Amino acid sequence: MQVADHVTRDDRAVLPVGSTEQHAYLSLCVDAILSERVALDACEGQDIPVFPVINYGLTPNFVEYPGSVTLKLSTLCAVVTDVLDGMVRSGFKKITIVNGHGGNSPAHGAVLEWLDRHHGVQVKWHNWWSAPQTMAHVQKVDPVASHASWMENFPWTRLPGIAMPDHQKPMMPIARFQQLDPLAKKHLLGDGNYGGFYQRADEEMLAIWATAVEETRRVIMQDWA
Repeated sequence: MQVADHVTRDDRAVLPVGSTEQHAYLSLCVDAILSERVALDACEGQDIPVFPVINYGLTPNFVEYPGSVTLKLSTLCAVVTDVLDGMVRSGFKKITIVNGHGGNSPAHGAVLEWLDRHHGVQVKWHNWWSAPQTMAHVQKVDPVASHASWMENFPWTRLPGIAMPDHQKPMMPIARFQQLDPLAKKHLLGDGNYGGFYQRADEEMLAIWATAVEETRRVIMQDWA
C-alpha cells in the first residue's frame, strides 16, 4: 500500500546489483555490500526506494576460490530483467541500477533489449566504483588499485580478526589472466588481490566514499526527462 501511494508522487527507484566472490582477505560479499550501501547512503533523506540487492552475479573467473558463486550470463540477465518487470509493474519508470561488480556489465545489454519492450521506462546503469569522479579520487590517492586491493577495503567490507598484509602487491598481467581457465587464473593470482596495497587509512577511504555517495546521488536524482 505504501508503494502504491509512493509511485503517485515519484516513480524513481534504485536496484543494487553485486556478486558473491573472493576478495582476498575481505568479505566474499564485498560487491553486494558496497553496491547496496552506496545506494542507501545516496538515497538517504531523498524518499527514493532502494530495492534489495541482487547478491549473485557473473564471476566465472573465481569459481576455483571456495565461497565464490557465479550465475550463468543468461541467468543474471533473466534475474535482472525479471526484477525490472516487477518494479515497472509496481509503477516505477525511472530506475537506476547501481552495479558493484565489473563482471556484471554484460547484463547491461540485456537491459537495453528490455527497454525496447518497455517504452516510456528509463533505466540507468551506474558502475559506482568506476564513475568519473570516484575513480579520479581513487587514482589521486593511489593509482595502483584494483580488485580486492585497498580500494575495496572499507570498515564495512572487512572480516573480524583478519590481518591485512602490509606490502604493495605488483599488478598482475591482466591480458595473460583473461586468457586462462579458472584454475590457472587462481594459480596466477594467488590470494585474490589483483595488485596494490591491501589497506589504506580509514580517513582516505571515507573521503573516497563521500565522493562515491555524492556522485551516485546525482545519477539517481538528476537528468531524467
